[in-house]
Amino acid sequence: MKKIGITGGIGAGKSLICEVFQLLGIPNYPADYRAKWLQSNDPELKAKITHQFGEEAYFENGDLNRDYLSKEVFGDDEKLKLLNSLVHPAVGKDFEKWCIQHSDKPYILKEAALLFETGSYKQLDATINVHANQELRLKRTLERDPQRTKESVLAIMKKQFSDEKRMELADYVIYNDESRSVIRQVMELHKELVL
Repeated sequence: MKKIGITGGIGAGKSLICEVFQLLGIPNYPADYRAKWLQSNDPELKAKITHQFGEEAYFENGDLNRDYLSKEVFGDDEKLKLLNSLVHPAVGKDFEKWCIQHSDKPYILKEAALLFETGSYKQLDATINVHANQELRLKRTLERDPQRTKESVLAIMKKQFSDEKRMELADYVIYNDESRSVIRQVMELHKELVL
């Protein structure tokens, strides 16, 4: 079974592309969602986060106190690295278990916004970059997430690799720029990946 990473800048349309692949029977592991889920549900990870960031990291009901943790790591690269050093291995273990459950498929997708930035693409067989220009990605994100401001979205974009860097690192590119059919692109890539 091939493990294929899929990434793209905020607002590029990764989730949409993954839905098209899922219609073809290809399962998708949403790494960013699973990371959030594990922080509230994996007892070992919760213990490590509590040890490093204090009891305030969780509410009494066991849910992650995202506001508190965000404030702790925001602007502090060392604390952010520490948090990532706890979360990324937990996601890696979870992903491996998930892969075993889907080992009957010709390939699977691992969807992650920071696939290249974290280096996790090195454990995969190939990568897909979903590409759309920055202006279009900004417009989509503001429409999708009305609570965000233009400035906050641009700040997220600054933390992600540039479009050029992602294009350089990716094995495949799907253009989600409203100029060509994403369904046709996914179908063509699917044919290649099932071989």
